[in-house]
Parts: sequence; structure tokens; C-alpha cells
Amino acid sequence: MDYTTGLHMDNNASASATDQRGAPRFTSLIRAAKLVCGQGEFVCVIRDVSATGVSLRTFHALPTDKAIALELQNGETYELEMVRSEGFDASYRFAAPISVDRLIYEDWSFPKRALRLNVMLPLTVSTLSGRSEAFTLNISQQGSRIECDQVFAIDQRVTIGCEHLPDIRCKVRWRRDANYGLVFEDTFSLREFAMFAVKIQCPVLLQDNS
Repeated sequence: MDYTTGLHMDNNASASATDQRGAPRFTSLIRAAKLVCGQGEFVCVIRDVSATGVSLRTFHALPTDKAIALELQNGETYELEMVRSEGFDASYRFAAPISVDRLIYEDWSFPKRALRLNVMLPLTVSTLSGRSEAFTLNISQQGSRIECDQVFAIDQRVTIGCEHLPDIRCKVRWRRDANYGLVFEDTFSLREFAMFAVKIQCPVLLQDNS
């Protein structure tokens, strides 16, 4: 899902100011992405970007790992180094200069898809005929890929649930061996998705939540 609401150069920046900054920043870029590090995968929002750095906002305390990367919805990753932080906002420097256009207009080698978390989470899958054990391979705001030994039909309605999730009604979109693609009937907001991600991976980051 693309959260871009607009894109323009800072109209207040003069040519001399741009020269001083070295890499002019693009503003009003609001797009979901994720920070990936040893603590887990955490939802963030890209606020502005230049060839040398990026400004982000999270929904909770920032991950503290020094080795951290920004991953876009298309799977491209950029190694980061923190420059400054305040609350849930942070500025990072790219490990090497990037193509701003490539980041903004994301090159999609595969069909466009929603932001996904690669997490394994034990689940119970309930149908009219009973309950089965399963686990997630990834999860997004709109659906999940799960692995389950039980056989489900395409378009069959199921309900998934676990300790960290409320019961979610789903429809089976595709099947490949023991892997299933589920589409949620009720989707997460971006904030709900972000809070779910931190709770199951690194709840200590919620201690400073405000």
C-alpha cells in the first residue's frame, strides 16, 4: 500500500541553502516502511528523504540496535546509521548515497504488495468442522501467509486467533501444498499493525510509549 500524499522540493530553500545542505530533501513523503534489526521488524513512516539520509517516525520507542536497515514494501533495503532522535522521530544517514527517485517511485520486480512482517506466530485456525494448529510465515494489515497441515478450500471462510491477536475472520485466497494465503475481512490500521508488531517482537519498546 502506498502512503504517499505528495512530493515536492522545499519551496523555501534557496539555491545557496541547497548547496550548503549537499543533498536537497524531499518533503511531504508519507509512506509506510519497516525498520529491520536484531530486535525485530518494526513499522515506520518515511517523512522525508535525500540521497544521504532519511527522516522517520515510529509508533513506539525506537529500536536501539546499531545495525539497522530500512526495508520498503517492494523488499529493497538500505543500511542506516542514526544521526539524531527525539521521541518517536529519528533521522538516519544511509551507509552509501542512494537514488532518491528509486526509493520514492519504488521499482517493483513483482506485483505490488502490502507491507509485510516476516514473523512466525502460532495460531489456531477454526472452521465449522473444527480447529487446527498453524503458524504464520508473514502477516500484513490485510492478510497473512500461514502453514497448516489441515486442508482448506479456496474461498473457504476460516477464523484465526492466538494469544497476541483477536479472532480474525478470513477467506482462503490461495493454497500451495501446506501454505495458504488468507485475506482478512477486518483489516488493521497502520497504527494497530505497528503496535501488534512491537508487542510480539520487542515489548520493551512500549515502556516509553506515550
